[in-house]
Amino acid sequence: MVFKCQEDSFLQQFTTKVLSCEVAKLEWIPTGETSARQLEGYNVICEDTILFPEGGGQPCDYGQINGYPVRSVVRKGTEAIHFVESTKGFEEGDVVKQSLDWKRRLDHMQQHSGQHLITALFDSEFKYDTTSWWLGTDTSYIELGTTHLITRESLDLIEKKANELIREGREVSVQLVDPEIAKEFQDARAPRGLPKDHVGLARVVRIEGIESNMCCGTHVSNLSQLQCIKLLYAEKVKSAINVHFVVGERVLRKLGEIFQREQQMNLALKGGPTQHLELIQKLQLNLKSSLKAFQKLLKDVAISEAERLENTPQPYPKYYCLHRKDGIEPDFINTFLRNAPEGIFYFLTVSENSTNNGKGLMVLRGNEEEVKKFGEVFMELLQGKGNGRESNFQGKFNNGSKIPECNAILEKHFNGDKSKN
Repeated sequence: MVFKCQEDSFLQQFTTKVLSCEVAKLEWIPTGETSARQLEGYNVICEDTILFPEGGGQPCDYGQINGYPVRSVVRKGTEAIHFVESTKGFEEGDVVKQSLDWKRRLDHMQQHSGQHLITALFDSEFKYDTTSWWLGTDTSYIELGTTHLITRESLDLIEKKANELIREGREVSVQLVDPEIAKEFQDARAPRGLPKDHVGLARVVRIEGIESNMCCGTHVSNLSQLQCIKLLYAEKVKSAINVHFVVGERVLRKLGEIFQREQQMNLALKGGPTQHLELIQKLQLNLKSSLKAFQKLLKDVAISEAERLENTPQPYPKYYCLHRKDGIEPDFINTFLRNAPEGIFYFLTVSENSTNNGKGLMVLRGNEEEVKKFGEVFMELLQGKGNGRESNFQGKFNNGSKIPECNAILEKHFNGDKSKN
């Protein structure tokens, strides 16, 4: 089945009839968000559609049917199922108007046709076969079936040739061929073959003088419509290489993002782009030196706290609490305990200096039974996890705002409930 969107990828409005409509729900993640929404609406099947159903590595189109938003389109055999977010359904035979989200379609066409061009060039220049590809919301990539590292020079070569072909304005056409007739199908790349439920003729996308590739997606009609291609980088993944790229409007958007970041870096570093690396390295050295001095100072503070406790007139307190918000520095606790007197129950924490009293590290030392008892209680209060051995318990927590409650529990246990006196 060839849908209207595949016959004419530039058609933005279309009138058709409803074949069926059923109540449905959809877990939908809006573009740019990470959490799903539970939508209620209808699964609508029409005689034909200009809204591309997800397939061939290309996400589905968005749009409207009679003004109601279409949030998903999936193919099932020869039919496209549109999820329409609406409180009102359609009747069989209703004549409806489909409208396309053109901005999303154009972006997908540019990325998909660009992928075909990049794939063809890696094949012709290096004999690397594209085994899969992914069209993301920000960048896309092709997976090359090779373990050879691809240098920046190789990426620049493919990029240069791709943009030369774009400037030439090579024609991109779609032809329907019978996969059973070898003569028609012999020059078409079909890396993954036809779907099991495919019926009828196969679509072959041809880039003039470059390649023919079997594909179900939507495409530009001329390479000039791609505007330009930028190969970002190549990375090794298991037994393949992923080449990340952007095409067309995404190149302009990416350039705008990079320039905005550059201006922010100029202000933060007080220097231009040519100085950024040098200035960051200088900051890193200063930070390393400052951190070293800070850790030494913290150890001195830990020793001072331990000595102050040891010099306290005896008898020593039954328990002792010490909480620091200078950062999660275990050395502070270890240094304190190495210098602190024995025979006291210790409740010590170090945490980040955050407004919500967030994450931190807790250590208990003292009587084995009390350490085990309070370790479990405190971890539950502080929303953390930990374990103990003999007279020591250590754990990480996520909610430091409950530390005062832990202190109150120790006060009641060791000194009784003074409120009754």
